Amino acid sequence: MSQAVGVDDHALGRIPESERYTWLSVAVQRFGQMSALPQFLLGATIGFGMKFWDAFWAFTLGAVILEVVTIFVGVIGVREGMSTSMIARWTGFGRGGSSLIGLVIGISLVGWFGIQSQISAQGLTRLVGVLPEWGWSLVFGLGVTAVVVFGFKSMAWTAYLTVPLFLALVSWSITSALSGHSLGALVGSSAPGPHLGLLQGAALVSGSFIIGAVVTPDMTRFNRTTGDVVKQTVVGITLGEYVIGLAGVLLAHVARTDDIIGIVTSSVGWVGVLLILFGTFKINDWNLYSAGLGLVNFTGTVFGKSIPRGLATLIVGVAGSLLAASGVLTQFTDFLLLLGVAFPPVAGIMIAEYFVVRSWRSELDDTRATGQAPGTAPSWVPASLVIWLVSALVGKYATFGLGSINALVAAFTLYVIAGKLNLVRGVGTAGTESLTASAAQAAESR
Repeated sequence: MSQAVGVDDHALGRIPESERYTWLSVAVQRFGQMSALPQFLLGATIGFGMKFWDAFWAFTLGAVILEVVTIFVGVIGVREGMSTSMIARWTGFGRGGSSLIGLVIGISLVGWFGIQSQISAQGLTRLVGVLPEWGWSLVFGLGVTAVVVFGFKSMAWTAYLTVPLFLALVSWSITSALSGHSLGALVGSSAPGPHLGLLQGAALVSGSFIIGAVVTPDMTRFNRTTGDVVKQTVVGITLGEYVIGLAGVLLAHVARTDDIIGIVTSSVGWVGVLLILFGTFKINDWNLYSAGLGLVNFTGTVFGKSIPRGLATLIVGVAGSLLAASGVLTQFTDFLLLLGVAFPPVAGIMIAEYFVVRSWRSELDDTRATGQAPGTAPSWVPASLVIWLVSALVGKYATFGLGSINALVAAFTLYVIAGKLNLVRGVGTAGTESLTASAAQAAESR
């Protein structure tokens, strides 16, 4: 019966070439992630503390950092056709370490899923009423869950609808809010709030999507070529940061506040309802999708039997919706931000192992043509766990540069050094679950 819940999307195997999508199908979803309401919120936060051109350079620096990380990790995804937590088994972490990654991904993204559901609910309560905030949290959260349960194809069709409508509504809201104001004066105006430095602004930009960059293989495993990954990353991140982010900067200068929800609802009225819905949906569905994949990998490793992706999505979606309705998630924002420090080192280790050290690259290369994951993986890689912890502490406590980049560079460098010193070794051997690409496909057809 559990197999009948949604679509599995080869959660523990490789995506077959026959089930890959065109560049546009995946690119629309990537752009949907980067042109979402949280990007507006980020732009308003930066615009509240920076002049326009200072904000421009902060977005530029942050976007370049994100593009580099996303492309390298995304290339691993398209080549291997597996999710982030699955790829981690052969890119430095082993089966045990990958289960920890799956757990961190699951907790972090279901938390952000709930928080963004609650943000949407606040706007809907203000504009529509009818239901209390907790009611709208449930409606929105469960609505997103219903789409994600049916997998990538369902999410793609949703993107075709929501992304163009969101962009159209954004254009209208910006035009309405900026009417009567001189663009030149806004560009030259001082920041309305406390000053933010360039590195602080760039850290906000890069840090806001670093989790999305790390879990990029969850999306790019559906791509067909490496070139598709590069194109969708450059287009999606560049347009998202500059179009939506800088629009948020201008709106903050107009309204002299960083309350983007208040700006939207006061300037465009009932259209703000649709803006909030479309602007949150396309990042929240991917939050939930990656959280479900992380849970599948975690349960498979810890309990020896993985639950289907559709069922895992239903579980985390209902849990996130209930937490959003209870209102408790806002008290855990600092905890979720702390978890975010754990993500950059994961990308650094994966990139270093796959492209430089290559301890387990041959296993991936040898099985790629079969469409199945390698039959075994190391149980643990102790050196990686130590590097992960040390690099996360560097990102958290180093007083120079950008925290997320410090953590990523430290992890990459330390792992390469450990590889050269022959310290990267697996301890034990674990078999891969029986739900490989062919088994998953057979389960979906039943």
